[in-house]
Amino acid sequence: MQDIAANFLSGFHPLTPPAVQSGEEDPLAGLSAADRARFLAFGFGPVEQPRFATISAALLNQMATRPQTVAAEAGDRSMTYGALDAASDRLAGVLQAHGVKRGDAVCLYLHRSLEMLVGIAAILKLGAAYVPQHVGVAPPETLRHIAGVTGAKVILSLSELSGQVPVAADQTLITIDTVAYDPALDAPAPDPELHAARAGDLAMILFTSGTTGVPNGVQVTHANLANILLTAPGDLGMRPGLKVGQILSIAFDMAAWETLGALSNGATLVIRGKSIQETAEKVDVLIATPSILNALDAGRCLQVKVAAVAGEPCPRPLADTWSGFCTFYNSCGPTETTIINPAEPHLPDKPVVSIGRPTPNNTVYILGENLEPLPIGHKGEMWAGGDCVTAGYLANPDLTDERYRPDPFRPGHMMFRTRDLGRWTEDGALEHFGRVDDLVKIRGFRVELDGVSSALECSECCEQAVTLKYDARNLVSFISPGGACPKKAVHEVRARLPYYCKPTVVLPMEGLPRTPRGKLDKRLLLQMAQAHIADAGVELN
Repeated sequence: MQDIAANFLSGFHPLTPPAVQSGEEDPLAGLSAADRARFLAFGFGPVEQPRFATISAALLNQMATRPQTVAAEAGDRSMTYGALDAASDRLAGVLQAHGVKRGDAVCLYLHRSLEMLVGIAAILKLGAAYVPQHVGVAPPETLRHIAGVTGAKVILSLSELSGQVPVAADQTLITIDTVAYDPALDAPAPDPELHAARAGDLAMILFTSGTTGVPNGVQVTHANLANILLTAPGDLGMRPGLKVGQILSIAFDMAAWETLGALSNGATLVIRGKSIQETAEKVDVLIATPSILNALDAGRCLQVKVAAVAGEPCPRPLADTWSGFCTFYNSCGPTETTIINPAEPHLPDKPVVSIGRPTPNNTVYILGENLEPLPIGHKGEMWAGGDCVTAGYLANPDLTDERYRPDPFRPGHMMFRTRDLGRWTEDGALEHFGRVDDLVKIRGFRVELDGVSSALECSECCEQAVTLKYDARNLVSFISPGGACPKKAVHEVRARLPYYCKPTVVLPMEGLPRTPRGKLDKRLLLQMAQAHIADAGVELN
């Protein structure tokens, strides 16, 4: 696997496109001179060297220089960086005895815990990649498939969960809690000459839900992670003395933002129990999806210094509320572009809720159907390039070739098709309009579902909305909180959008349902809409 990643990675480079040579086709030829200049100025992030070349080097530095600093808290338990170092050395020794080496994959099947961090650190110390899944959320067949496709020899878990983890005949299950704290297993640190990860090595493999129902493994390198977590603004100012919440599903790419971001920058990770609200009230840095943040009582989180959201479009009321008392980043980026690419603080007086500009060493392009650059102000599909671009899908070259393409604007590099719709404003802010899949036809007209939701959220009583296509003629919407007035919300749609954008049904809910990864559960909402329409005898258009 490491060879695949190394061959895919282009290395560090200045973010300036090469001059077009005589006889070569100019990829920007279709733009005016003004838009050509703005395409480059808006779409290319700054050049910045990450503080360490690998995440494991950054983590080892924190362990060596801050042994007494608390690395993580979980309920009434805590662990210093020194204790994390010792425990992960013990576990690394056991993994090594079972044949784990640099370039291997190790499955991490458990739930949020201090032992999860021990497992991550031990795997990274050996130059291997960790593959996280949440036991109790992922079904056994998914766990079995992932362990098989990654070729993992070892699965790490907890003793209390061992009965829920499927293990093949050629795999070994090791329970972290029975190894990490046993002094009899004290072991020297892994030899860096043999095990130290290199920038192009895989650090983790994250599985996304595939369109065919089979999860796709995204190969994330150390260089990918270092580029976002060890530069600003992706590091979110994480540093010793600050507490960072760990509230997200461990299989979600944004959980790596919390976990690896905190540990590689010397902060203290606060691992949540059952209550997200209780954790949010204790931390300085909070990372979430807009749906999770919208479910919190912001008035009880005023100690938060920095908050960041990604994963779905951010409602304007949410952005305005949180940016009123902390630095609030609205950002965007699929797993394949390493957590996020663009990011920028929101301010209540901004004309639009944008996702900012490309982060260091990264690019964002707004392209048309034939990969042609669109003029500034035109909506198109976002393609992400630069050091954020991961090393493709594991064991799926056809899908990799479909979604990852050579970057025509920076030859020798790769870009990724995000399937998100975006548009540059005249001053270089990037607006996010949801997924390409959310651009639908209703009565023959093109409708952006997130545009309808944004119009509903303009009502003073509506904090969050989601709109779905019910059939070829009808839209259904859900608004929150439960006391929101459907008539007032629909009035905003009528005032702002064409008549065919008006939803046929608008249902208020106290809270909108979320998936295990914290995003809106649109599949469940559509089922609820179908049940409501059938039970209430709603007449459709």
